Amino acid sequence: MGAALEEAFAASRENEAPIGAALYSPAGGLLAKAHNRPIGACDPTAHAEILCLRTAAEEVGNYRLTGSIMVVTLEPCIMCVGALIHARVAGVVFGAPDPRAGALVSNLDGHALPFTNHRMWYVAGVMQDECSATLKRFFLGKRKG
Repeated sequence: MGAALEEAFAASRENEAPIGAALYSPAGGLLAKAHNRPIGACDPTAHAEILCLRTAAEEVGNYRLTGSIMVVTLEPCIMCVGALIHARVAGVVFGAPDPRAGALVSNLDGHALPFTNHRMWYVAGVMQDECSATLKRFFLGKRKG
């Protein structure tokens, strides 16, 4: 989660929602890391998870990232869950739940959608306090500023 949090801090410095992601190979090596960039990239799909998957796929030369593990500071949204499924990511580790848009456990059991041909596991709440605090600080600053 450390690499994902570092990316979240980078997003915050760029005035983007502080969400970071890191993708690890089945052997545990870091394949890619990224942070939210929808504002800077003028791209609604530029979520940390999507950018991380794009970089990793280019790095390994395959859009299928079978056996990999995504670590992200905030529970993925439905778009990101779909991308994780299509990339054949084995599992997702996330920090803070997202009661508004989370699609792994908060609003949808995205990890086990019955109509998909891939299932992934998840671990929720890893460094949840730190991940939540990063988001809260950022949005508090937005409201005050």
